[in-house]
Amino acid sequence: MTRPGGTWQNWGRSASVRPVRVERPRSPEGVQRAVKAAASQGLTVKAVGAGHSFTGIAVAPGVLLELDDMQGLVSADAATGRVTLLAGTRLHRIPSLLRPYGLAMENLGDIDRQSIAGAISTGTHGTGTEFGGIATQVRGLTLITADGEFLRIDETHDSELLPGAVVGLGALGVVVEVTLQCVPAFVLHAVDAPAPLDETLETVHQQAAAADHLEFYWHPHTDVALKKTQTRLPESAKRNPIPPMQHWLDETVLTNGVFGAFCAVSRAVPAIIPPFNRLAVRLTGDGEYSDESHRVLIHHRNVRFREMEYAIPADDLVPAFEEVRALVADRGWRIEFPVEVRFAASDDLWMSTASGRDSAYIAVHRYWRTDPRPYFDAVEQIMLRHGGRPHWGKLHSLDAGQLRERYPHFDDFIALRDRLDPKRVFGNRHLERILGA
Repeated sequence: MTRPGGTWQNWGRSASVRPVRVERPRSPEGVQRAVKAAASQGLTVKAVGAGHSFTGIAVAPGVLLELDDMQGLVSADAATGRVTLLAGTRLHRIPSLLRPYGLAMENLGDIDRQSIAGAISTGTHGTGTEFGGIATQVRGLTLITADGEFLRIDETHDSELLPGAVVGLGALGVVVEVTLQCVPAFVLHAVDAPAPLDETLETVHQQAAAADHLEFYWHPHTDVALKKTQTRLPESAKRNPIPPMQHWLDETVLTNGVFGAFCAVSRAVPAIIPPFNRLAVRLTGDGEYSDESHRVLIHHRNVRFREMEYAIPADDLVPAFEEVRALVADRGWRIEFPVEVRFAASDDLWMSTASGRDSAYIAVHRYWRTDPRPYFDAVEQIMLRHGGRPHWGKLHSLDAGQLRERYPHFDDFIALRDRLDPKRVFGNRHLERILGA
């Protein structure tokens, strides 16, 4: 976020900018005033939430709008499950806002630091072959357009724009309110278990189809998959949460403290990475518990990293993953962070990475002080050969020409952008690269 001296930087420290000015509007009307003022002065405008995108999608050389003060519930209807939130509301605050209404979000990713507007605008997702990304839960949103007007898009107002506007990449306007379709609160029963990697790959599609939520992690230099399988239960189901001391030991001491120290040391001594990874799969990834859905889905990750993630057709998962495994072995790299595999159902959102196809996701990471480019570039070429689409908030090298080939509705989205922001008030260099000048 913005530091003294006016420099903004994202969480991953992969993007930064010194904007002309920073504003912190406290209401949709405050956003409207800021957009009108910026446009009249010939300045571009970008809104940021938590800064959890690794790309330059939120970089604001003109006016930076920090939406930290625009959080909270606008309205909620327990009977219909419809909930409207201010755009800056952090995902980790939403469960407590929904609890009095007996509601929950249908699905979440594994990190909840993002704002709701940032999460939907970049296509953030969780896992589950029957569940879409967070954006598929959206039933309406309100934008401040380039001419400073309110634009409500939902089932009764400009409904034909909704599939294009939800995953809007920050290119159509400033989102100020988001309406979600929530579900009755539920419990998740989780089983975390190590399994032979080859065995997991042989049956991964059957396992994913049989589970409500399935993901697995592979630590390079091991032959083990750390599987996380979750089953949805009624809110009245008995809970058996992780004991507080064990949770502290697993998440605070091991996942963040010990792992953070290991990442720092591994930069100087890469040879420790393979034995540490082998030790890690023996000490972690084994447990059974049940709790409120968000407590099971979310993990707190304090070790800073850089990430690239690609969505590929679900049927391509195993061959693509095998190529990544072979790549690490052939190049002799020492990779400290695990590779993550998740799933999402097909949806009809124009710029969703799962648009029109059931998808699997392969995510690769590096410690933030390590140059990720050789690893990411090589993995990216594998993903592209398998029809990959990059996550909008994570690092990739593609431009508009390459992306147009991968999104059937790409030109529809550009036409919508031309309609709502013809002068590119909400543009920046990153959007020029991925959407065209």
